[in-house]
Amino acid sequence: MRPYQIVHLLAAIAAIGIGTLAYFHYLSWWWLVLPLFLHQALLILGAIYIGWNFYLVSMHKADAVQAVALTFDDGPATETTAILDILKAEHVEAAFFCIGKHAQAHPELVKRWHEDGHVVGNHSFLHGFHFDWQSSRKMAQELEQTNEVIFKTLGKTPLLFRPPYGVTNPNLARAVRATGMCSIGWSLRSFDTKARDKDELLNRILGRLKGGDIILLHDSVSLTREILTDLIHGARQKGYTFVRVDKMLGIEAYA
Repeated sequence: MRPYQIVHLLAAIAAIGIGTLAYFHYLSWWWLVLPLFLHQALLILGAIYIGWNFYLVSMHKADAVQAVALTFDDGPATETTAILDILKAEHVEAAFFCIGKHAQAHPELVKRWHEDGHVVGNHSFLHGFHFDWQSSRKMAQELEQTNEVIFKTLGKTPLLFRPPYGVTNPNLARAVRATGMCSIGWSLRSFDTKARDKDELLNRILGRLKGGDIILLHDSVSLTREILTDLIHGARQKGYTFVRVDKMLGIEAYA
């Protein structure tokens, strides 16, 4: 039973209990607002925080390792080529969770990801704001459409998927099961898309870095490209090595 199902059950039990007490005038009917409020709040928070594994089980971190994994979302994008140059110079393998329409428009960068030793993952086809409101069938179609684009380019079908915005719900859980994919979350969110100062961004990541971390970055952000070399050097100075996320987690990247 998933956590959200347990929340449904507990909310129903609480509502029945409070309703019974209110019927016999031990409590006011207004007390019913409390379990309803908590129920809705937990459902919303569970959707937002992928690390809760509330609706969908994702992999967020490796245990007992002195390694970390770099992951980049939303490419191929404006900074992809420069980021690839840095990773190549530093001999670091990363994971790129691509948006299908971008991969379709830039197959040469998808090929380079693979040729440079990086793993290519699925980040939906459109990454639209409406993605989380779709049916499980529509979500699965986006995942499959992106996989088809990658297969046509690389001859490989990805197994790794990262939910757009990190938002999950029961429909997405069904779509991921239907497509046989593995959801990959993160343990260290850089917030690079909101950052305005590169030193602050770098210090935030290095200050929170721990062994086994999966680091969320974006290859569409110029600040990410600007701090990347220093991030790699800083992590190595702390004694960490960089390992591709599928290798660090011990899972298959392609079908």
